[in-house]
Amino acid sequence: MGVYEGRGQLAKAMKELTTRWAEAQQVWNDPMSLAFEKENLVPLEMDLRSAVSAMDHIAQILAQVRRDCQ
Repeated sequence: MGVYEGRGQLAKAMKELTTRWAEAQQVWNDPMSLAFEKENLVPLEMDLRSAVSAMDHIAQILAQVRRDCQ
């Protein structure tokens, strides 16, 4: 699997999680759900953004390496 494919799968999984969380909030919307979101989902989203950024950077490096080796 290439970097872009992995990036796409990661983004797709996060989108699915966000969708499912929105559905859960329709029936679970209390202080505990807000704490869960703050303690788990918000940090996960920030980590995802960092990972996607790193994956974009590594993809650029790999592309440059491929060009240099030709």
